[in-house]
Amino acid sequence: MTSHMKFYFKPLLSVVVLAVLLGYAGCGNNKTVEPSEEEKALTELNSQWKVGSAGNVTLDGVSKKADYANFTLTLSGSVGSTTYGYTTANRPQLSPWPSSGTWVFVDVNNPKSGIKRDPGTAGKEVVINYTVSGDQLEISFNYTGGGETRTNKVAGAWIFTLTK
Repeated sequence: MTSHMKFYFKPLLSVVVLAVLLGYAGCGNNKTVEPSEEEKALTELNSQWKVGSAGNVTLDGVSKKADYANFTLTLSGSVGSTTYGYTTANRPQLSPWPSSGTWVFVDVNNPKSGIKRDPGTAGKEVVINYTVSGDQLEISFNYTGGGETRTNKVAGAWIFTLTK
């Protein structure tokens, strides 16, 4: 190899090695972090849900839709929190729902297992089963009374079918 070739070969080799190393270094930063099951569930639930014309409400299998026609339930929360909030509007005077409160996932590792409304609050804590399917939320729970009004009017098995 001539001295001129050696002169050009070494810098060229250095540039090639540097380009390869930089190319590999950049590959590791393209990983997408998948959201946790809790984050996915929170994203599905965060919304204003209403009975409206497409929804329904039953107590022990008896329709209460007329009483809840304009009812809305707003679930809200931020990823990273352990407690989330809710508000209700247009609920009848006798209702198993307070006007507002907090909720948590029953099990953050399995958020589909349900939510707990007003955890640790005597007479208001309720475990709620839920299913989200597209723009529809179905929640069901047994309300044993306390809290809102005369329990003989609101105690029982409730099912709310709500839409966004």
